[in-house]
Amino acid sequence: MGLSRRTFSALAGSTALGLALGGSGAMTCAYAAQTAPTGPPPGTPGADGRRHTVGFDRYSLVVDGRRLVVWSGEMHPFRLPSPSLWRDILQKMRAHGYNTVSIYVSWNYHSPAPGRYDFTGIRDLDLFLRMASETGLYVILRPGPYINAEIDGGGFPGWLTATEGRARTSDPTYLSHVDEWLTQVNAVVARHLYTKGGGTVLLYQIENEYDAYVTEPTGRDYMAHLYKKVRADGIDVPLFHNDKGRNGYWIPDSFDTGGEQGRWLYGFDGYPSPTLAPPDWGHFGIGGVKGGATASPRTPGFVPEFGGGWFDPWGGAWFEGKGYAESRRLRDAAYERRFYLTNLANGITLHSVYMTFGGTSWGWLPAPVVYTSYDYGAAIDEGRQPTDKLIPMHQLGHLLRYVPDLAKLDRAADAAGHVGGHAGAEVTADGLKVYHLTNPDTGAHVYVLRNDGEVPVDSVLSVAGTDLPIAVPAQDARLLAAGIRLGRRRLRYSNAQPMLALTAGRQEIAVLTGRRGEATVTALECASLPTVRVLEGEGEHSYEDGLLRIEAQLDGLTRVLVSGGGSSTPLLLLLADDETSVRLWPRDTPSGQVLVYGPALLRTAAVDGTAVRLTGDTIQAAELEVWGPRGIGEVTWNGRELKAGTTSSGSLRGAQPLAGVGAVALPALRTGWRRKAENPESAPGFDDSSWTPADKATSYSTTPVPAGQPVLFADDYGFHYGDVWYRGRFPDATGAESVSLAYSTGTQGLLMAWLDGRPLGTHRMPVPDNKTVRKGSWAATAVFSVPEALRTDEPHVLSVLVRRMQRDQDGKTQDTHKTARGLTAVTFAGAAPQVSWRLQGEAAPDPVRGPQNNGGLYGERGGWHLPGHGDGGWEAVQLPRADRGQGVTWYRTSFRLAVDAGTDASIGLVLDDDPGRAYRVQIFLNGWNMGQYINDVGPQHTFALPNGILRTRGSNTLALAVLSDGTTPSGPSDVRLTLLGAAAGGVPVAPVASPGRSVDRP
Repeated sequence: MGLSRRTFSALAGSTALGLALGGSGAMTCAYAAQTAPTGPPPGTPGADGRRHTVGFDRYSLVVDGRRLVVWSGEMHPFRLPSPSLWRDILQKMRAHGYNTVSIYVSWNYHSPAPGRYDFTGIRDLDLFLRMASETGLYVILRPGPYINAEIDGGGFPGWLTATEGRARTSDPTYLSHVDEWLTQVNAVVARHLYTKGGGTVLLYQIENEYDAYVTEPTGRDYMAHLYKKVRADGIDVPLFHNDKGRNGYWIPDSFDTGGEQGRWLYGFDGYPSPTLAPPDWGHFGIGGVKGGATASPRTPGFVPEFGGGWFDPWGGAWFEGKGYAESRRLRDAAYERRFYLTNLANGITLHSVYMTFGGTSWGWLPAPVVYTSYDYGAAIDEGRQPTDKLIPMHQLGHLLRYVPDLAKLDRAADAAGHVGGHAGAEVTADGLKVYHLTNPDTGAHVYVLRNDGEVPVDSVLSVAGTDLPIAVPAQDARLLAAGIRLGRRRLRYSNAQPMLALTAGRQEIAVLTGRRGEATVTALECASLPTVRVLEGEGEHSYEDGLLRIEAQLDGLTRVLVSGGGSSTPLLLLLADDETSVRLWPRDTPSGQVLVYGPALLRTAAVDGTAVRLTGDTIQAAELEVWGPRGIGEVTWNGRELKAGTTSSGSLRGAQPLAGVGAVALPALRTGWRRKAENPESAPGFDDSSWTPADKATSYSTTPVPAGQPVLFADDYGFHYGDVWYRGRFPDATGAESVSLAYSTGTQGLLMAWLDGRPLGTHRMPVPDNKTVRKGSWAATAVFSVPEALRTDEPHVLSVLVRRMQRDQDGKTQDTHKTARGLTAVTFAGAAPQVSWRLQGEAAPDPVRGPQNNGGLYGERGGWHLPGHGDGGWEAVQLPRADRGQGVTWYRTSFRLAVDAGTDASIGLVLDDDPGRAYRVQIFLNGWNMGQYINDVGPQHTFALPNGILRTRGSNTLALAVLSDGTTPSGPSDVRLTLLGAAAGGVPVAPVASPGRSVDRP
């Protein structure tokens, strides 16, 4: 395999090459303590009613006088419309080592109309923040007002598109709307600030990747306005902005903060290509302003968004959507180790992974670029299932929590110099790069070894006077430490990666990890000859000159108990391979620290007298073992008492394995369907008198209004989501050869037209090229011939249905979210009739499901998607179908589930058909719009159905609105339920309100 051996020598001293603080070196955050003592990090955060300090210096945040490395993951409550399941994701994040959750709060999700805001039900931000506090996670709050996030309009509400004032500037009209939004969201957030003891909100972001007007007054005034508004609303935690790249935009003192000093953090986002070497863009990177964190040397290295995956576009878009399996393959666990460890080696101590749980862009939430799934290739998939990407997150997160030395590191000099790298970061001919860092207070050393080559590297690293054998797989990395404390003992060196060190009862426990099959050597400093027992697995040990050396091959869990040797407290050394390490669950409780081994997930742990009460999940049968405070003798699991006995490891072990998850039965969906076609709007005699007249002459849209024509843009008439119908009446079609319908929808949109009820045809938005994408414009013109028989001097009706794919985002601050949607202009060839237009879109927003749930289809306006709708008169049919015709046909069925109450089953809906069939489907579950399927585009075929909306123990209503262009037979064909994953355990799930309607309403 071309393995080579090369020795790297590194100073064991602590020569620091980090940037100087300057002056006295006092902290830049004025309200923080002036020193950060060495010691354990802050305890598990919560709403404790006590005031806390949150400050920072150039190394890290300092919380209540202790250093904190922020290890954060992004999730979006609006992409999981079942509040009970928020707790599930938060508990999984906490268990796997995250100490912080980062969230966007999307303006459009909470505001259906000017002056109207909804923070109830699935939009209950207060509830989410309480859950985060109860779970023990800090919160990074990001309410925009612009968020991007591959969401409709970048988070701007639909109604904002029809207002004057340039967005994302200091325009006073725009700012008046922004202030109203921030007043609403900040009223909730202020109750949950960690500084005031009401919750765990630790940091607050203003705006999002704002790279326009950076040096101009309109940009600086805009940022200053947001800053002062947030402070005026009582938000006193540190504020920050996420620079779109390592540009040095919006560093401290780049705009007016009203006289405040030291309360602003600089952060930058990073989405590097996984096929290139990780960049050095932290404090130790190259180059001033363009060097990432070096642009702000007095604040800690902060990456508010670092790629944890990547969004996937529609198939056939400017690059073909391949599905999220490809995203997860490219940005896998090895990617995380390479890129995230490089960030740590560069002084990044505030690190947030975008996304950790992506979720679902249900309804009309997604921006045109993406489809319904927002799985993102994240560590927790869309079905809430853990993936292998959680292994490095689990190991690193717990390491950063339990080994405080990593919160303050300087780059250490390398005796051998450097080859193609920076001081202390040597690059070899093998492609191996070695970063050497040290903690100037404790003398601990950290080594990050990164292999950018295509073959594994087998070498030795000179550490603390010994040549330590190391192995780094191809395109992978690892972290080693020397001189760190493992309880009362000091680790001289090890070629296994440390994961945690804690005290449980009368002993200390340390966990070291690595790949299965690796040979490890670990040296502990012992003043005298210790007593060593290998309790499980195979290992050898020797003692010489105050050093205990333990050698073992990683395979499962190797247990070595070290007693004496100058310490009165035994040390249980656990050497775990990767797969085993993710079954070790540390937890801090008010009664002391607990370590659990065995189950697939530990959700909660509490010590109650002599009992340890645990909740969690199992997938397969698993042993349960618990280390805890002195005096414990009982164990309960999910409320059930277990028989347990003591072990030689000082733990309690269940006498019987925990049961795995049982089978989950899912019904077939081929029978029981009812079918009904709609499109009455296409008929010439349809009564459209209640529709909105298209009588406006001017618009705030960035799309010009054609001369001599009325404004036809849907947003200008209050129709912001989903499909919109137009009906144009004109008295005479004499001489009309064709009609041209200009329209704008976003990629994958379409238009279909009828003249006097006769189908003219369907036009689909062309797939945009890169130039079109950059302009943020998806506009086209459909040209249809006027049938000879209809070129008469009689009254005519032109009916047009436009499938909008929502509004563009406004990443470049060009008001692109105001690009028109719907029809934009209508002209005839051979004639010029005067057309009087009316239009109809979505009805009033669903008071429970919100504005993004429904568009303007006749069936949606009539409640055909809702539970309890009277479909008894519909045609009874079976699947598969092979209908043909232009327009919309609805299918409804019901099904029952009987999932065991102790089982968390994640279920999806699969649609499959011949990809040559041109149709698309809106999927409604119990009245909730769970997404859009486009059969001949893809790539998405599986749609997650979140529990709570899905009744896993009861009856469900499934409605499919099939939109067909009439050129091919249309399904649906294969419609089936699928199990995305299941576990015994889970969290209690409350039903999400799903009101129905029992009578038709046109």
